[in-house]
Amino acid sequence: MKNIFVISILLLSGLTFADGHMSSEKAVLKALAKYMEARNSRDFETVVAMSSKSGTLDTNSDGSFHKPLANQTVDGWKNSGDATTLYFYPEATALSDDVVHVRFYSEGMVGNGGDMSDYRTRVTMNWVKESGKWVLKTAHYSSASYGGVHRTQASDFEDN
Repeated sequence: MKNIFVISILLLSGLTFADGHMSSEKAVLKALAKYMEARNSRDFETVVAMSSKSGTLDTNSDGSFHKPLANQTVDGWKNSGDATTLYFYPEATALSDDVVHVRFYSEGMVGNGGDMSDYRTRVTMNWVKESGKWVLKTAHYSSASYGGVHRTQASDFEDN
């Protein structure tokens, strides 16, 4: 009887992990919602606060090379152009106690000075726990060419 109990606990724990119900996964999905809302409302202080203090590694969907490790700044975000994006089907998977991998689809409008164009991309991110808070460490955007791709912007080629 004791063996059946232990096996049941192990199976239920595995199902909880595999089904995306870990508290870290839920916390990161909540952080992602706050982060995306901050980006859309141009609350760049929050965006920067939710980014790793040791810098982030990013790759855009415009075909440019991977970006070097960059410390996020409010001014950098202000200069990145205009964007309003929605995100769909977010999934979170805990890779360890302090790393959660997130993936989702995003689409919206991006541009500069009122010259806006469609934006559709697949996104993967890694969130890490720093000083007790979940923050963005990596972001990779890959074009979802089912009708449109990222439009290159001048800031895509700046080394921040």
